[in-house]
Amino acid sequence: MVDKAVQQPFEVVAGDPKHVARATRSAGRKMRSLLLDAASPLFRERGLSGTAITDIAAAAGAFPSQITYYFRTKEALFVECACRDLLYLARATEQAALKARSPREYTHALAETVTASDSIAFFAEALTLTRRRQDLAPLVERTIERLHSEGARAYAGQVVRHGWRSLRAPDESSRRFWAVAVGVILEGYAMGRSPDELCAEMLRVLGEQAKSTGDAARLRVVDDRDGSTSSDQES
Repeated sequence: MVDKAVQQPFEVVAGDPKHVARATRSAGRKMRSLLLDAASPLFRERGLSGTAITDIAAAAGAFPSQITYYFRTKEALFVECACRDLLYLARATEQAALKARSPREYTHALAETVTASDSIAFFAEALTLTRRRQDLAPLVERTIERLHSEGARAYAGQVVRHGWRSLRAPDESSRRFWAVAVGVILEGYAMGRSPDELCAEMLRVLGEQAKSTGDAARLRVVDDRDGSTSSDQES
């Protein structure tokens, strides 16, 4: 027989409004994640117009009404899928570059990972959509800022960890990399280029940008206290 003195605290917790609210929020987050997981591959394969809400609901084992409850519209779900996938890609690029032993290897690992995915092309569709749906623009803006800030943090960590010399500040390096990635990949998709061709083009463009300052493009520390140059590492 269960001791009532032991049983009572669990009954009180289970009936606590705060406990119920937390459980509801947790269930809501889980359902949103399931819907995003189901919608993303469908959107990638069929596009926005070719994907029905009922298809997404069926893939997620949910009801169509749950999609409108959590995301309001199919367009909003599309943009959130694209934004989430882009941040997943950014995380994957950071992980792929962790073992890099030089700035050159680091950039190559980033470019190879980015061009092997269609996440940037997917995100570009979301950008086009927000041009007509400005109510969705804040999510895109937050995603881009997070993309840049996390990229800058990752690169700064590598610079400190390996004692690399950097010609540009981490934030500038991150923004430049992603700007080149978006441009090269969108152009490449239009031209039917392979991932290997996209990667080679990214490295070529990034290399040209590094060389544009001449031989002084040897990496130097970006620090207000130290303006000296170094030829320890190449860009």
